[in-house]
Amino acid sequence: MIQRIMIPRGPIELVADLHLPDNATAPRTVVLSTPGSSVKEQIGANYASRLAARGIAALVFDPAHQGESGGEPRDLEDPYRRGGDISYAIDALTTTDGVDPERIGVLGICAGGGYAVHTARTDHRIKAVGTVVPGNMGTSFRGFQPDGPVAALDALADARTEESRSGELTRVNWLPDTVAEAEAAGMTDIDTAQAITYYRTGRGGNERSTNLRLARGDALLLGYDAYHLVDPLMTQPLQVVLAGRIGNTGSYESGMRLWKLAPNPVDLMVVDGAGHYEMYDEPEYVDAAVDRLAGFYDRHL
Repeated sequence: MIQRIMIPRGPIELVADLHLPDNATAPRTVVLSTPGSSVKEQIGANYASRLAARGIAALVFDPAHQGESGGEPRDLEDPYRRGGDISYAIDALTTTDGVDPERIGVLGICAGGGYAVHTARTDHRIKAVGTVVPGNMGTSFRGFQPDGPVAALDALADARTEESRSGELTRVNWLPDTVAEAEAAGMTDIDTAQAITYYRTGRGGNERSTNLRLARGDALLLGYDAYHLVDPLMTQPLQVVLAGRIGNTGSYESGMRLWKLAPNPVDLMVVDGAGHYEMYDEPEYVDAAVDRLAGFYDRHL
């Protein structure tokens, strides 16, 4: 059963789906923090529905400025607002019938893993932290810059000045729209191909997932560190699930760094044979991850 929930967030609302077990009672509730560019009907729904089938309520929402949620300008990926969204979701859950506010956890996937960790450091209403192929968007974005992050920030500063003068905001693609387009640009690695196959085809594509990112938000991502102060502050139990095939997404390295930093790591799972994007929807891999996560939440929520 899915219950639609509207989450107040200052002057706007976030739109969320609360996946409930068939008996509609679940003392344990998990808030999902999803990958960059994704909407609640995609990866989040794959995990939320499976958690609900295992007796754990799971809330998945569209971030502010994206999907069905409010917020202008559209397509903004602000890592700090993404973290704030999680806390606003918890605010809403604490007043939702059937939810025990002392038994709320979080599950972050890909970039959402970093956002979940960053939030859990200082929002200790979160009692347990689960991650699947967690990414630190700051590390990733700094590593993507051919001339280095400082040069990128200089260019973004100039671009924002021009936007202020013209009144027109620049958007960039998260991914090429087709594998052929990626190959023409020299992007021939398996991870890019699998990302495109998931997001930009009928396999996982959704009309509300625009594949666009507001360029000015990249300056925020370049200065972000999802794991800053994790070691002294994030005392909650931690579950890390990683893909066994190490590609170029950086999630394996990010997850291992998180595992070593965290004060209370409980369980580390490496899913043999899985690639990063195969952890989004391949039933064999997702089911294995959710089985492990459900056991983790059963013990710690």
